[in-house]
Amino acid sequence: MPKRGKKYREAETRVPQDELFAPNRAVSFVRELSFANFDETVEVSIRLGVDPRHADQIVRGTVVLPHGTGKSIRVLAIAQGDGAREAEEAGADYVGPEYVQKIKDGWLDFDVVVTTPDMMGQVGQLGRVLGPRGLMPTPKAGTVTMNVGQAIREIKAGKIEYRVDRTGNVHAPIGKVSFSEEQLEENFRAFMDSIVRQRPSAAKGQYVRTVAVSSTMGPGVPVDHNLYRRN
Repeated sequence: MPKRGKKYREAETRVPQDELFAPNRAVSFVRELSFANFDETVEVSIRLGVDPRHADQIVRGTVVLPHGTGKSIRVLAIAQGDGAREAEEAGADYVGPEYVQKIKDGWLDFDVVVTTPDMMGQVGQLGRVLGPRGLMPTPKAGTVTMNVGQAIREIKAGKIEYRVDRTGNVHAPIGKVSFSEEQLEENFRAFMDSIVRQRPSAAKGQYVRTVAVSSTMGPGVPVDHNLYRRN
């Protein structure tokens, strides 16, 4: 475990032991505990009762946060013809099939890739570069689509993708410390609703085991996960 600084340890002592917070109190507390001199990201961390080693227990999905993430997302659209024009009109930061070669040459100044099905022959060549970075577009994430304009507008509006990791945890940003309590709570609830809807039918027992919210530099604040128990 990494060594924590004095400010972190002081903030951690303010989190009551053995207490679970309602979502609105949890995000409010995270804002109070924030101590960094920059606008920290607020993240939710969830421990799920699934075994990701089994394909039928993989939890992944997308959700449009009502108030976005507070981060400006750089979107690359690998498309041509009508798809390229649609992407430009929707506000994509970079558009065109020539970016396939640029990525091969080492260029990675983007956050999300959107493409059309007809371009996957070329985009597929980038799997070794984009895959490990979580940037490979997929139909399930809505980033391989004929409706590139809609996909880009949703991403710009605050659509995020999430996936359970190999230890059964899901992590996702839900805003910034500068957001209001109401904005963070609404984003949190939208995310949790999506997680609950994605429960695999093969998952047994308690699905949502623990939930915590934290800022980039701050300690975790436990949320009452019993609100999401649907056994």
